[in-house]
Amino acid sequence: MATIAQTKSHKATAEKSGTAKSASKKEAEGQDAISLLKADHREVEGWFDDYEDASSDDEKAELAAKICGALKVHAQVEEEIFYPAARDATKDDDLLDEATVEHAGAKDLIAQIESMSVGDDLYDAKITVLGEQIRHHVKEEETELFPEVRKSEMDLDAVGAELAARKAELTAE
Repeated sequence: MATIAQTKSHKATAEKSGTAKSASKKEAEGQDAISLLKADHREVEGWFDDYEDASSDDEKAELAAKICGALKVHAQVEEEIFYPAARDATKDDDLLDEATVEHAGAKDLIAQIESMSVGDDLYDAKITVLGEQIRHHVKEEETELFPEVRKSEMDLDAVGAELAARKAELTAE
């Protein structure tokens, strides 16, 4: 669990670099695919930590919206671009099939959260469970899938550029 000091530090860092959205856009430019996806992971993990420390319903609602929106975009770019390229490069259908199923579970939980309001029964529990599922998914991607992809012939820079462009399109919508 993040401390209040970590939360304030996370927020101060985001404020110093402009809005979180513009900071992550700048960071995404020129990154390889894995670096871009890891940056997304860290950003969302930070928001889950902030949610745990949130004291007001308004703050929780804002963080939940950020989390859900970012995860929907992240899952979409992974499914449209990264997973097919990773499947071609690694031939690891089992790992990518599992990741796709984990995405489906997260999307279902996100839809439930988005249909609710802060303070509703199970709202906080659903955010907590979503965070646990995402942390599990991230761990598998970063310790199993990403190393396999790095060893492959995938052009990580080209895929990263494609991911960044598609992410920019989706976040602009």
